[in-house]
Amino acid sequence: MTTANHYQFDKRVVMTLDAGGTNFVFSAMQANEDIVEPVCLPSNGNNLEKCLETIIDGFNQILSKLTIKPVAISFAFPGPTDYGRGIIGDLNNLRAFKGGVALGPFLFHKFNLPVYINNDGDLFAYGEALAGLLPYVNQQLRETGSTRQFHNLIGVTLGTGFGGGVVLNHQLLRGDNGAAAEIWNMRNKKYDTFIEESASIRAVKRVYNQLSGKTDDAITPRDIYEIATGTQAGNTQAALSAFEELGELVGDALANIATVIDGIVVIGGGLSGAHPLFMPRLIAEMNTPFQSLSGQPVDRLETKVYNLEEATAFEHFLKGAAKKIPVPGTDLFIDYDPHKRIGVGISRLGTSKAVSVGAYCYALNELDR
Repeated sequence: MTTANHYQFDKRVVMTLDAGGTNFVFSAMQANEDIVEPVCLPSNGNNLEKCLETIIDGFNQILSKLTIKPVAISFAFPGPTDYGRGIIGDLNNLRAFKGGVALGPFLFHKFNLPVYINNDGDLFAYGEALAGLLPYVNQQLRETGSTRQFHNLIGVTLGTGFGGGVVLNHQLLRGDNGAAAEIWNMRNKKYDTFIEESASIRAVKRVYNQLSGKTDDAITPRDIYEIATGTQAGNTQAALSAFEELGELVGDALANIATVIDGIVVIGGGLSGAHPLFMPRLIAEMNTPFQSLSGQPVDRLETKVYNLEEATAFEHFLKGAAKKIPVPGTDLFIDYDPHKRIGVGISRLGTSKAVSVGAYCYALNELDR
């Protein structure tokens, strides 16, 4: 993987945590890689005292495996959370934190290390911006001789929910309330609800069951993908339509974000593996024009959107419309590419790795500021 992320050579160590509702997985990273065998412990998420004891025990076990003193603790934790201050709010899957718990200050007091907490969507985007899709795209542009380079990235995850994060010029956008890029709550253009209802595992299952006339709660997105691709029996058209609706409505949400944040889009999460089925519709939606009140087409975006997972489209994206134009009154020429464009691609690191790399790099970046 080609990357512009200098932290891939950094020798500092950061302890990390993957916080799930059932289990907590502790580890440590150096130079963007895990350097110890992870420690997995039950979260005890309904008992605050036991949960905090678990977190201390997990990090102490990681400390015992390290030969280099860590410089920070950094991890993703579910919200609502005051991420800047490290205060955990009322969580549905970790009820022990009801009422607000100062987890960051607690860990700082116990380990005397800086503690950085973010949500997984933010850290996914940050990892892909520094060591994943964004540097990959920029390297491909350089290798084709293009003068274009991208500095901004929108990251979204499609899984049990619809998560997101935004990175602007290598800096994570957190917002004044730590609530930037909470894209799950954007308007759903087809239904009178929020977009996550159409941009998640439950959405694909719901649409398939509706269109096929079934009520199969046990069916999985993988089953629906295999039905759509003909490797499993079932209602093929319903399966295809389920992923096409996902693509259309995610595409609408991404077009709204890309109107404000001009940059590359990266998709991760469990549903991202089905991108051959939903990406064409997603790209088409982002490129579909509006219509003015007088009936004239108006571009939805000022940029054209390309599918970076499709070879021909990626080639056109890289090529652009580069040319040289004269500087008036001189004999000089400068490079000019008038073709405004962005691309949508799939995670180059994998979602879990991107979150871990994001946590590691975020801690080092904060220490270096």
